[in-house]
Order: sequence, then structure tokens, then C-alpha cells
Amino acid sequence: MGLPWILAIDLGTGGPKTGAVTLKGEILSHAITAVHTRYTSDGGATQDPTEWWRAITHDIGSLIRSGAARPADLAGVGITGQWGSTVPVDAAGRPVSGCLLWADTRGGPFSARAVGGPVSLFGYSPVNMVRWIQLTGGAPSPNGADPLGHELYLRNCEPEAYAETATLLEPLDYIGMCFTGRRAATPASMILSWLTDNRPGAPLRYAPELIGRSGRDPNRLPELIATGSVLGNISADLASDLGVPQVPVVAGVPDLHTAYLGSGAVAPYEAHVTISTTAWIACEVPFKRTDVLHQMATVPGVRPNTYLVANNHETAGLCLKWMRDSLLGADGVAGPRYEDLCAIAESAPPGSGGVIFTPWLKGERTPVEDRTLRGAFVNLSIDTDRARLVRSVLEGVAFNARWLLDAVEGFAGRRLPVLRILGGGAASDLWCQVHADILGRRIERVAEPMFANLRGASFFAGISLGKLAIKDVPALVPVTDTFEPDPGARTVYEPMYREFKNLYDRLHGVYARLNRRID
Repeated sequence: MGLPWILAIDLGTGGPKTGAVTLKGEILSHAITAVHTRYTSDGGATQDPTEWWRAITHDIGSLIRSGAARPADLAGVGITGQWGSTVPVDAAGRPVSGCLLWADTRGGPFSARAVGGPVSLFGYSPVNMVRWIQLTGGAPSPNGADPLGHELYLRNCEPEAYAETATLLEPLDYIGMCFTGRRAATPASMILSWLTDNRPGAPLRYAPELIGRSGRDPNRLPELIATGSVLGNISADLASDLGVPQVPVVAGVPDLHTAYLGSGAVAPYEAHVTISTTAWIACEVPFKRTDVLHQMATVPGVRPNTYLVANNHETAGLCLKWMRDSLLGADGVAGPRYEDLCAIAESAPPGSGGVIFTPWLKGERTPVEDRTLRGAFVNLSIDTDRARLVRSVLEGVAFNARWLLDAVEGFAGRRLPVLRILGGGAASDLWCQVHADILGRRIERVAEPMFANLRGASFFAGISLGKLAIKDVPALVPVTDTFEPDPGARTVYEPMYREFKNLYDRLHGVYARLNRRID
């Protein structure tokens, strides 16, 4: 027999990654398929869930045919990926419309009315804010970019699709249903619905009070099971089609949880920074806390009675994709590869000749909740060339991470001296060094950072199936590179960082006026 392996699925916004990963974290084989996101001028952001599933089943077939992993050694299925998104499915489990992504804000006016009141604080009535934070640690967004806004949008604006909807599923739970036929969710996958009592020792159930306050339909919520539960085995027909045994499928968890495991930094206050389509800085903490001002909260973690710091930058790696496709590409012609863009940026000096890029292409969530923010290049001159523009995008994402790090360290009550880095953006030496220089922290890059969430999904499945313990994880995640802050670069970046924050103070009113929703 060969090494037992986990079929790991990481359904990111850019598309699914599918991997055969051993319980020791070795990635035997992987496949990546890009999917299309449809953005509309009214705040819509959708994907086709059937496109996800076609890609996943195709890529599983490719993994099996590669011979890198024996089907007989398959031990289970682990699922991770994007969250705060909504797939409406009918009684047969078929999507009745596109998935409303975490960036879809069309339900904003309805969410604002649901959570607000005659007297509002940060968009919430005082009673709503207090009760949600007491029970869950967070609350639905009044801007509509979460499952509450999605359901209210469907109910009010797409009534025919809503009438056909039997269940509203997170993408992770939709994939779990495709594997097993069971439509179930966990407190982890449902975090951004803010409907479960997340206090230590609380019973496993949706809180009727919060369902009532939100206006959610309890009959359209999936069955709730404990985080780490087995949904069931791969269905017989699917197993036959894929050529794999009917192994257990572990209920999916957000990429926050699998990034935590995939980083190997699993002790309390050991932090990681992820540069993917979006970005975040997180660590395990021993307390439940909420920072409404900076839109951060703790959510139930992987270990009992522990929590993970949850926050998000809406656009990080997506900024580089935008530059490649929208500025440097041509109709029908692909833009430069990401590694080529980073190579171009290396010829520009730290600070990009004084050019600052604000990476708020889709608004922002943390450390400010402001959907009207937008991106900008500031301080362009006749000397600004392509290299400086590209480097300013890399630096702008890192300046935003510094802004977030300041807030996270205040939230955690301590300095975080080292950050593990992962995600597709971490494949670039330059981007890692820029983060070290701007954050002023040692940055440790894990092996194969683009696939850290596949590794984390394998670890989570192994832990849930009793084949692995969390104490084993650090030794299974090697650090391949370390980036120390360069004093010379920091003398350039520190004053620029102060100006970066000043840009928000000076421009957010302009953005609010330019991008005010017309109802």
C-alpha cells in the first residue's frame, strides 16, 4: 500500500484548486482551473456553480489518470475555499441562479433596513448590535456583502428564482452536497450568516432570535452539523464515475481555517498573512472579541474553545490581475504572466518614485467598512514608467496589509513579530520582501505557498477523521525562505505609509459622493 492521501478541494474566487495531498502534507498532484466572475454595474458579482463542479470533476479525473496517487489509498475528502457567498438550489439540488459572491452588494438597501433602526450606530440599531455581538461575535453587514444581503436581494429582486429555492448554501456546502447528496452546513461554514451562538459551550443550533432579527427564512437554511463532522461517503454513482472508493467527505471549512493549518503557525498568537484574490492577517487567540470600528471579530477556531481573528481586504492579488488584464492586456490577447510582472517591478526602486496605489478596487471591509472606496494611482509624473506602476501595485497591497496589521496587533493586544506568508502572491520573492519592508516584520514563506490551503484542507480532514493531531501540524509545514526588513527600504516606506493612510482620510468623502448608490 502507498501513503494514505486526501482529495483536497480549495474553491477560491479565481477558481478551484484540486489536489492529492498526503496526511504528511506532501502534494502528490494538483490541478487549477480558472472560472469567470461576472461583475455588474449595480454591485453584482456572480459565478456559475455548475462551472465549479465541472472543473472539479474534470480535475479529479486528471489526478487519477496521472497515477501520482493510487485510488485505493484515498482516505477522505477535504473542502475549503471562499465564504460569505450564496448558492440558491432547488429541491433537487440544482442551482436556480448564479452564486452571489462575497463581493455582491446588491442587497445592501435591504440589509441596511434589516439591521438598522431609527437610531443607528455603524449602520446597526443598538439592540441588534448588542445581541449579535453577544451571541456570535459579529453581525451581518449593512452593506449587503454577505448571505443576509444575498437572500434579501433574491427575495425582493429575483422572486421567481427565490420561489424555486429550497436551500441557500455556502459554496463549501454546495460542493459537499455534490459529493454526498447531503445539504448540510457547520457553524464554521455559516460564520458570515451570523446565525449560530458562538459562545463557548453554546448548543449546536441556529439562534431563533437572530433568524428573526435578520429576516432570514429558517426553512431555506441547511441542516446544521458540528464543525469537523463527516457529511457522508462519496455517493456510489459519483465514486463509480470518478474511479475512487466511497470514502468519507468532511464538511467544508473556510479558507481562514485551512490557511491557519496550512501555515503551520498554529500556536496562540502565531500569525499568518495570506495574499490571494483577497488578503487577511490572522492568528489563533484564546478569547472571543469584536472590534466594530475596524470590522474585526474572532470566530470559532480549529481547537476547542479557541478562536481565529477574522478580517479581510477585498482586493489583493486581484489588483495585480486587474493590472494585467485591464491595463497591460489587449482584446483577445493575454497580458504578461504574473512572474513577468514581478520581474518588471524589480527594476523600479523601493517607493516606485513616490507613486502610491490604493488597492480598493471593490471597496474595503477591514480596517474600515467602506464599499464606496476605489483604487487610484497617486503622484504620477512624466517619469512614471511601467515598472514603477507595477511595483506601486505590489507596494499598495502591502501598505494596506500594514494598515491591517496595526489594527490586528491592537486587537490582539501584542506585537506579532513574525508572519508566515502564503497564497499565490507569496510565490513572488519581491512581493514577500516588500511585505517585510513595509510591515517591518520577519516574513517566513512556507513551501508551495499557492497550495497552502490544499495542505490545510488535507490536515483538517485528517484531524476530523482521527488520522492526525493538530500538534503534528507544525512539523509538517516547512519554511523555505525568510525575508527580513531592509533598513534602507524602510526609510523610504515609513513616510509613504503615513501618506497612504492620509489618502483614505482625504479621499473617502470624494469616493462616497462619486459612488453613491442610486436607488
